[in-house]
Amino acid sequence: MTTSPSPLNRGRNRLLAAAASIAIAGAIGLGAVTSGTAPVQAEAVRVTAPQAPGFADVVEKVSPAVISVRVKAKVQPASDDGGLFQAPGFDDLPDDHPMKRFFKEFRGFGDGQKDRQQRRRDRRDNGPRPVAQGSGFFISEDGYLVTNNHVVDGGAEFTVVMDDGRELDAKLIGTDPRTDLAVLKVDADSSSKFTYVDFADDSKVRVGDWVVAVGNPFGLGGTVTAGIVSARGRDIGAGPYDDFLQIDAAVNRGNSGGPAFNLNGEVVGINTAIFSPSGGNVGIAFAIPASTAREIVQDLIKDGSVQRGWLGVEIQPVTPEIADSLGIKKDTGVLVSNAQDDSPAKAAGLTAGDVITGVDGKDVSSPKELARMIGNIAPGKSVEVTVLRDGSSKDFTVKLGELPDAKQQASVAPDEALPQQSDSETLADLGLTVTPADDGKGLVVTDVEPGSDAADRGLQAGDVITSVNTMDVSGAGDVTKAIDEAAKAGRKAVLVQITRQDASRFVTLPVDKG
Repeated sequence: MTTSPSPLNRGRNRLLAAAASIAIAGAIGLGAVTSGTAPVQAEAVRVTAPQAPGFADVVEKVSPAVISVRVKAKVQPASDDGGLFQAPGFDDLPDDHPMKRFFKEFRGFGDGQKDRQQRRRDRRDNGPRPVAQGSGFFISEDGYLVTNNHVVDGGAEFTVVMDDGRELDAKLIGTDPRTDLAVLKVDADSSSKFTYVDFADDSKVRVGDWVVAVGNPFGLGGTVTAGIVSARGRDIGAGPYDDFLQIDAAVNRGNSGGPAFNLNGEVVGINTAIFSPSGGNVGIAFAIPASTAREIVQDLIKDGSVQRGWLGVEIQPVTPEIADSLGIKKDTGVLVSNAQDDSPAKAAGLTAGDVITGVDGKDVSSPKELARMIGNIAPGKSVEVTVLRDGSSKDFTVKLGELPDAKQQASVAPDEALPQQSDSETLADLGLTVTPADDGKGLVVTDVEPGSDAADRGLQAGDVITSVNTMDVSGAGDVTKAIDEAAKAGRKAVLVQITRQDASRFVTLPVDKG
């Protein structure tokens, strides 16, 4: 007796038959399939490309040389009210007065708050309190270290926090506010030897080179960031010796005084400033170049201060307009706007209107460069200064003096001291009204026409015009004569020397009018 298959068996038989058919078709069209072989999967995508170098090896070597600097100063509290506002007569108010209840509840003028204020005062009176915190790094195994002047400025006690957490006392060796550098020395026994780093040859640093910044941002402790050199020779208006490296490694408050390393573990710069509208890192930081720091640090260790050469001239850039007014073919050198009284420059014969083009055979291209060159030469040494005067090159031997600590400021002359209009003459083409100076030397500007070339270049009433194209003037006719001669020579502008509050400078005024 035969039994017909169940519906379940019939479905299974159909699936087996279909699978057999597919296997036969595959064997015919694609070749034989080996029985029992697992299916082969395609490989995962893998990209082989050059990888950026890591910084771990550099950081491991240099981190023990980088420290945090804590600065304390003895500061007396200004008042005993905890710094909170207290109106006159506050204590005379009844205890249930709404104003008194408000301050008790929301400003903490209760008995508990008074106890807390007393404890704070006790802590303040027990000794110096923290005023700054920054970074630094060792430059010798016997404990000399470098940081920023603005980190230690005003400090009375200094503590160095090592990479391993140790805290050591340090003493201040010397500071140089002009370059914002300072040197400390750890107070340790003679057997202590510290891991230290060396300065790089920053003349070989190129824009785009990797840098690693190590420091103590926001007091967090040792922190490492990386980036590249974004620019060289930045002038940020911090001082006469600005020559910063710009880097984009993350630098924040607390990184000041910390080093920026190259991939060899050498210090290429000392982080000292950031550009930040928000107060945090935006990728624009400035570092003092290693070459500048090396020289300053050596002087600070040796003498505790830095002595710089002093030439004694007020200078300004030679713009294309000034070059044209002087008949110079290229805008090079720096223009002497004044040789200061009792200065080495004046004693050697330099005068206003000279263009300094070189010092000891080295070309000078900007005021900043001249300031750095002279500042790097010891006082008392003689240098050869090359100038252009009346179209000819001349050399002067100048024995440098010592740079004064501060520049004497002149007082502002009151408006009522200006000469009266009755003696004035008008220089219409220049937009000026002038009158002879009381001492017969120069012309006092009594009025400047709004929108004129003179106004555009910053001239104002009270300025004294002392020369035009290096020719002394005492009347309006002298100015007109100088302008006519410049026009005949094919020049487009004249060089006008003005003094204001005992400071001298040059401006150019066009002559192609009327």
